[in-house]
Amino acid sequence: MSLSEGRSQQLYREAKSIIPGGTQLLSKRPEMFAPDQWPAYFQRAAGCEVTDLDGREYLDFTHNGVGSCLLGYAHPQVVNAVVNRVQNGSMSSLNSPEEVWLSRELIALHPWADQVRLGRCGGEAMAIAARIARASTGRDVIAFCGYHGWSDWYLAANLNTDKALDGHLLPGLSPSGIPRGLQGTALPFVYNSTEELRAIVEQHGKNLAAVIMEPTRNMQPKPGFLESVRELSDSCGACLVFDEVTTGFRFRPGGIHPEYGVEPDIAVFAKALGNGHPIAAVIGKARIMEAAQRSFISSTYWTEGVGPAAALATIEVCRTQDVAGHVRRIGEQFQAMWRQLAVEFEVPVQVGGYPALTTISFQHPQSAALLTLLTVRMLAHGILAGGGFYPTFAHQSEHIARYRSAAEAILPEIGAAIQMNNIESLIGGPVRHTGFARLT
Repeated sequence: MSLSEGRSQQLYREAKSIIPGGTQLLSKRPEMFAPDQWPAYFQRAAGCEVTDLDGREYLDFTHNGVGSCLLGYAHPQVVNAVVNRVQNGSMSSLNSPEEVWLSRELIALHPWADQVRLGRCGGEAMAIAARIARASTGRDVIAFCGYHGWSDWYLAANLNTDKALDGHLLPGLSPSGIPRGLQGTALPFVYNSTEELRAIVEQHGKNLAAVIMEPTRNMQPKPGFLESVRELSDSCGACLVFDEVTTGFRFRPGGIHPEYGVEPDIAVFAKALGNGHPIAAVIGKARIMEAAQRSFISSTYWTEGVGPAAALATIEVCRTQDVAGHVRRIGEQFQAMWRQLAVEFEVPVQVGGYPALTTISFQHPQSAALLTLLTVRMLAHGILAGGGFYPTFAHQSEHIARYRSAAEAILPEIGAAIQMNNIESLIGGPVRHTGFARLT
């Protein structure tokens, strides 16, 4: 059966007619990998292995649940905690005690924080954080850098110009449906540019509710940068919010920001916190978090018990085993492998990011086509591959060896395609998308 046939492709064709955009998450669109060939759906996932609807098995060397499954798919300790909660009821007219236990654990990991509000996904948790910051300060404007989700407060940046967010991870994000009255309330600055943030503070400081940013994403902060952000926030009375939706627990138990010695007013966690189960947390200083009681922030499914139970089990694994260290070492092996392959086969591959959040790209005018061709050929070897790799606790050195063996078989063809300039003709389908776009 070819990659363009089978139950997954049939189901995805139906999905595109009844689900706007085809999927619920842009990053999981097959078009982001290899249109008409990427296996859109799974029937089973365990460790770092995925089985599609047609029974084909793959090693996952992509983002592993978009960074959510840090321990690997269906980690037994997390599964046991979830099953126990489900068997005893996951929802009730009363509250689950796990939400208190989880709040206690998060504060223990971050002694600067006093209080916690829970959600179920990163985007809504960032919206909660923005609301609390605005309620606490009584101000409207937010300065930010990086990507922070789909909410109105963030996409309002593109009301001024549809290019404002292009340098912040995802290009082409449309502000369609965002009230025009929010224009001027979200102001971007570039990571490591103290002067850009200083200019925003000088012009908008009296109405600046928050500075929202990831403490790091794919590069180290310049010496003094995060300290300057803290000082500039304090100088105008704005809340400093660290978005650790992606970085949280991947570099160390809890957030990465303690490594830099800079305390925020609020920090946000999701993704890896529940190892594939919906849970998000907004933690912060009491004087800021108390504003949540002046603003209506409430939702039924923020009270179910599965998410907190999964998070408690995930934290326990991260506390008792060197998850972050293992993930770093696997990422280092992957990066070293690709650097060696690039030299050996004379292909223009560039490796970037931290080992725990690795990116690979082709430095070539047809980079998207080359990455699509790599993806398609790796599928034939039983490997899910793309432009990034988020290692998990389940990945082992033998998995790296299997990836390398497949790559060594594929790269001569890719090198020849570059020389012959016939890359797209070899893909067997369209070239991957590189940002937000309509499907039809």
